[in-house]
Amino acid sequence: MPKPKIEPRLPKGMRDFLPAQMIKREYVFGIVREVFHLYGFEPLQTPSLELTETLMGKYGEDADKLIYNAKHTEGKEELSLRYDLTVPLARVVGQYQNDISLPFKRYQLSPVWRAERPQRGRYREFYQCDADIAGIATMQADAEVVSLVVTALKKLGFPQFVVKINNRKLLTAIGQYAGLEGEPLANLYRSIDKFDKVGADGVAKELRERGIADDIATKILALVTTKQPGTQQLDYVAGIMGDFEAGQAGIAELRDVARFLAELDVPAEHYEFDFTMVRGLGYYTGPIFEGVVTEPNLGSIMGGGRYDDLVGMFRGETIPTTGISLGIERIIDVMDILGLYPPGIGGTVLQVMVAVFGEDTRAASSGLAAELRAAGVRTELYMQDKGVGKQIGYADKKGIPVVALLGAEEIAAGTVKLKRLRDGAERVVARADAAAAVSELL
Repeated sequence: MPKPKIEPRLPKGMRDFLPAQMIKREYVFGIVREVFHLYGFEPLQTPSLELTETLMGKYGEDADKLIYNAKHTEGKEELSLRYDLTVPLARVVGQYQNDISLPFKRYQLSPVWRAERPQRGRYREFYQCDADIAGIATMQADAEVVSLVVTALKKLGFPQFVVKINNRKLLTAIGQYAGLEGEPLANLYRSIDKFDKVGADGVAKELRERGIADDIATKILALVTTKQPGTQQLDYVAGIMGDFEAGQAGIAELRDVARFLAELDVPAEHYEFDFTMVRGLGYYTGPIFEGVVTEPNLGSIMGGGRYDDLVGMFRGETIPTTGISLGIERIIDVMDILGLYPPGIGGTVLQVMVAVFGEDTRAASSGLAAELRAAGVRTELYMQDKGVGKQIGYADKKGIPVVALLGAEEIAAGTVKLKRLRDGAERVVARADAAAAVSELL
């Protein structure tokens, strides 16, 4: 009696990536790593599981509900799957004080898990791509990570994008300037955070529904929605708030960020000050960032900010820290939409397939495959007993650009016939020249 078939399926919110998808992902990962190394960020890997106490209480009550707990019948420790890469970084900086020199510049490209409700573009397992600087209190570190983002997005081929910059100190000050404290101030953040979705009228309506008076809402919206070029935006807010002390620190930090960005030659068209931008996580303490594709308007592809107090929870002293998280999953999707992948990316990693005419030529074909691989040519040796026509069909379906044909005639003459599949072009070359000829045909 046959065994019952197991239905092959995935848990909700999880994905497989087949080779064509993985090639695109690895291309993006490679470009990003190259830029991280260019800026002196070094790789770090942390475990998928953390102690539950490490993660809980760092993201806010709503986020804590999305943390996956991991249970084992033999385990005595309470463990959870990591929610992001920032809290694990804070733990590392606190745990390895004798092994880490400050400033500590690290990046990590790893999966994280959230018990989200699965829907389009929202998954329970996805990759994050973070770069952070621990140990630098000045805004030079914040400008450095913004410059890093701009360089990475340009290298990936994004034509039009902007990094929006705000400051949590300034947001708090604007609310206090309007007379808000406690829960009404927190509600202000939640409402302004919806500005891109509902606009000024929608924010004003929600503020009223949250019990904030019309005159206060009008006062706030006048501050956060007016657009001025460059640092004129800062001058505008400073002029309205006057000597309101709570806002001066935030404005001063943003002026420093602008100065350091200019020193780093970051093009002005790739960043702007936007006081309607609010990062949701509660641990931010200073500048905050969000990168968006502007043409076409495809939304956010990066976020981050300064969080000077988080590491102190693990180290017992404040360690100023700032960083960014590239929305690597979103970037990969948007690159597909905009057609930013180079030709050939996403088909196969292979450059040539060596066909096998029969058992009497297999040894020669195997030897040719070995020679091509030794020369750095990515090569597949066909291993099934099928006719050459079907072998070429296999290569074409798989997207392999060149087929090497080594029949008895070629073996006797010391040559190789190369066939480029996209146009049928053929070349017969000396076997010693096969690797160079494949490269020319690609």
